[in-house]
Amino acid sequence: MTNRSEEIRSALTAAFAPRELEVINESDKHLGHAGHDGTGESHFRVRIADDAFAGMSRIARHRAVHDALGKELVAKIHALAIEVSG
Repeated sequence: MTNRSEEIRSALTAAFAPRELEVINESDKHLGHAGHDGTGESHFRVRIADDAFAGMSRIARHRAVHDALGKELVAKIHALAIEVSG
């Protein structure tokens, strides 16, 4: 069974050809907060750089990341911070 960090990394690598990709599990910073489900896999930060994002607006970049992850995976994540560069 894979963890969510690996699922995120796999989905983004399949959708893009990132020059850089960092998936950071920040769930421990949110212990006791709303949305922390006790799994330790509820809050993530993604840093991704890919030429595919060049010329896209910030909203379009975020939508592309969400689309790559898919509704099922996004639904498992309470919070996702996205840092994208083209």
